[in-house]
Amino acid sequence: MTQRYRMDLAYDGKRYKGWQRLGEDLKAETIQGKLETALSRILVEEIEIEGAGRTDAGVHALGQVATFSAEKVFDVKEVLKDLNFYLPEDMAVLKLEAVHPSFHARYSAVSKTYLYKILNTEIPDPFSHRYSLYLEESLDVAAMIRAAELFVGEHDFTAFTTAKSKKKSMVRSIERLEIVARPLVADQALNPATAHTLDKSVEIRITANGFLHNMARKITGTLIEIGLGRIPSEQAKVMLETGDRSLSSELAPAHGLYLERVVYGQPGKGRTKKGPTGKNSDTQDQD
Repeated sequence: MTQRYRMDLAYDGKRYKGWQRLGEDLKAETIQGKLETALSRILVEEIEIEGAGRTDAGVHALGQVATFSAEKVFDVKEVLKDLNFYLPEDMAVLKLEAVHPSFHARYSAVSKTYLYKILNTEIPDPFSHRYSLYLEESLDVAAMIRAAELFVGEHDFTAFTTAKSKKKSMVRSIERLEIVARPLVADQALNPATAHTLDKSVEIRITANGFLHNMARKITGTLIEIGLGRIPSEQAKVMLETGDRSLSSELAPAHGLYLERVVYGQPGKGRTKKGPTGKNSDTQDQD
């Protein structure tokens, strides 16, 4: 009888081609491939894992969750230690535990939160450019916050996904969309030598019951354009109402995005492959 396991993960996605395994030749270049190789080596059996979110190339994770089944019952503390020994330094398994047989990293999730980090500065910080979007032009954060309210609730997000998406339903529900700006001073800056030039850091945090392909980056890109005064906030409303992708902003660059948190309900009470609207739209996202 197989045992079900859950892993909580963090990783720097900069040098990877994303979460999803791309075949044997590129297995070492994906997060899923690295994890499956390490687990299979440690447990001496072929392991396949499922992730809560299929993060794109260059996207990071602070709270990714993965599940897998194994034929043998093992000491989770020992395997956790072995995993972090074999994995590269830009990946870490934070927790490993046995779970209910029905638990699934993707289908049991009731919500996911993505975080986008921006440094709104005059001079880029060489130590943070890998993990935040650098913008020299000042953002109107108040305008962004007002526009963010348009996205909250259940909407058809056709205009905020890419043509690759093959979902039957584009309807998703955003529970929260928060934008927080903080002034950067010398003791907060990653590089104190340039602290006097720094203006503010901006964090955009989106919590939803599911995400379409590139949905988080499309919404973020639109909010940035509004903050820069390049498009009016009313355009976001029109996009939501019409689904017109021709009005869509550019994707926000991948390196500023993090899968921050995945929330689960009780065993057997999570979401299913029928998705949030009862239609056939699974919960996997790829941002």
